[in-house]
Amino acid sequence: MDATFLMNSLWVMISAILVIFMIGGFIMLEAGSTRMKNAGHIAGKTIVTFGLASLVFWAVGFGFIFGDNANFLVGFSNFFYSGQELEGMGLSSAVFFVFQLAFAGISITIALGGFAERAKLSVYLIFTILFSAIVYPVVAHWIWGGGWLAEHGKQDFAGSTVVHLTGAMAALAATILLKPRIGKYNKDGSPNNIFGHNQVYTALGVLILWVGWFGFNAGSTVSVDGGFFGFVALNTNLAAGAGAVAAAIISWIVLGKSDVPTLLNGALAGLVAITASCAFVDTWAAVLIGLVAGVLVFYSARFFEKRKIDDPIFALSVHGAAGVWGTLSTGFFATPELASVGQAGLFYGGGFTQLGVQALGVVVSGAFAFAVSFAILFVIKKALGGLRVTEEEEIMGLDMSEHGSYGYPEVFMAEDNKKLSS
Repeated sequence: MDATFLMNSLWVMISAILVIFMIGGFIMLEAGSTRMKNAGHIAGKTIVTFGLASLVFWAVGFGFIFGDNANFLVGFSNFFYSGQELEGMGLSSAVFFVFQLAFAGISITIALGGFAERAKLSVYLIFTILFSAIVYPVVAHWIWGGGWLAEHGKQDFAGSTVVHLTGAMAALAATILLKPRIGKYNKDGSPNNIFGHNQVYTALGVLILWVGWFGFNAGSTVSVDGGFFGFVALNTNLAAGAGAVAAAIISWIVLGKSDVPTLLNGALAGLVAITASCAFVDTWAAVLIGLVAGVLVFYSARFFEKRKIDDPIFALSVHGAAGVWGTLSTGFFATPELASVGQAGLFYGGGFTQLGVQALGVVVSGAFAFAVSFAILFVIKKALGGLRVTEEEEIMGLDMSEHGSYGYPEVFMAEDNKKLSS
């Protein structure tokens, strides 16, 4: 066993831990962006669904993505992965498995953001199993597992399409079927702001995600060779910074004040956008990709709100719109020297070929993830008699209605005692 094998394994294991720690960032982001009465529910369901997704990935997900004997949709071996070494990986196969498991866990966490504050816990659990078994693995196989989009040279280094767009399209299906939260829209269709209860939590969640993204993107080199992961990390950070600044400026111009949730979403949008292209573009392009993502996320959120699509944590804008832009961006900016997959982009003499491949990947992957997720949720709705908690339970809050305890007991128990004594 040579030193390079060991170093690659160590680097990817550290990266996997960073990606899994992003689950903590999503807990704080989602809890902070929603109301206090649902905070404990959000924290608990995020942990249990990640655990459930891990088991599904072990049973079938890994085999569907990377298995041999592949058909058009999936591979067909290595189910119930035992930890055995697979040939030609250049690092521990078990470490690679954990790393890929982390990505699958992030994608379902993004998807479940579209369910926030109104879905039954049972719906979360059933959808997690089916999404992790038959939605995410198909898109991942097409692009990362040697499937037909990989054969066309689809560029998606760390998952703007595979992880983020796939999760966002599932979230879109959920928001459509669940319908808006109580009080989000007035009778005339005008929207109300339903404010998150803790912007500090949200900001801390964004910072955790930002740090975890170095594992997400730089770890996707799965190698320490030449220190190339440092260049990927540099592009990642530049895009995140540019996204935050652009979102702060555009909200300031349009709203007259710099909106905190918008600038936080701008940082995330920059991170999502650079995820596809971080290894394929120069640093100036990384900054431009982040700047565009920061502006895009602002207008995308307003677009969905006007169409009565209630997206409590902006999953559709941060992971969907920015994921589309990030995937297309390599078709413009991939350089001949860095395009280890596919071809150079339009601005580097590659013509429209790579841009066409990227657009094809976005349309097909997004349509598949949306259609299958919608079908799954529609069947669950019929089987369970609905996806959503009752109106009374939603007003009460999912902490109490779904779990029988408060996420903030000192606050709510004090209120209950006041009501009883009055």
